[in-house]
Amino acid sequence: MKKRFSLLLERHPALHPCQNDLNAALDLLVTAYRNRKKLLVCGNGGSAADSEHLVAELMKGFLKTRPIASSVSAKLEAAAEGQGKKVALRLQGALPAICLASPISLVSAIGNDIDFEMVFAQQVYGLGQLGDVLLGISTSGNSMNVANAVIVAKALGLGTIALTGQSGGRLAPLADIAIKVPSDDIPEIQELHLPVYHWLSTELEEIFFPS
Repeated sequence: MKKRFSLLLERHPALHPCQNDLNAALDLLVTAYRNRKKLLVCGNGGSAADSEHLVAELMKGFLKTRPIASSVSAKLEAAAEGQGKKVALRLQGALPAICLASPISLVSAIGNDIDFEMVFAQQVYGLGQLGDVLLGISTSGNSMNVANAVIVAKALGLGTIALTGQSGGRLAPLADIAIKVPSDDIPEIQELHLPVYHWLSTELEEIFFPS
């Protein structure tokens, strides 16, 4: 872990000021997953794409194939002899994560019937449970729909992480942990967000799928 963290900072020295917040975010996610909780992720535009990207790294193998437990394989084989075994051989271990930007019918319904500023907050209210974690991504830190989601998450007892640019905007003070990458330039902020969530994905995979 220390080696990978050192490599992260070597490749992206701009992230040095974020060291404590990066480690705090990882600790929060490890605690949630050890308690069988899930991660909710949200953002707009490029940050919505980053949200989907992160979820994709967590819900299946990232750098590892993550074979499932033998006890689960046995249940699959019992559920459908022959085909159940084939399914078991192809399933991969998952860290539960949901991108709140993805369900277009729900997002558009909330935006049309309630308000676009509530598209993520409404989903956090419906999906969030005590001990889950919400990661809100916003380059400016001023996305009101992300900020509203963090407010609901805190009220429901979710841990909250903000991933922003260096100003943090309105979002950073609301979150339990704010990773404020040191830039005010939107493309550069997005370029620095990628190694942040790739590092988190790599560390989580190593912790929960060590073999």
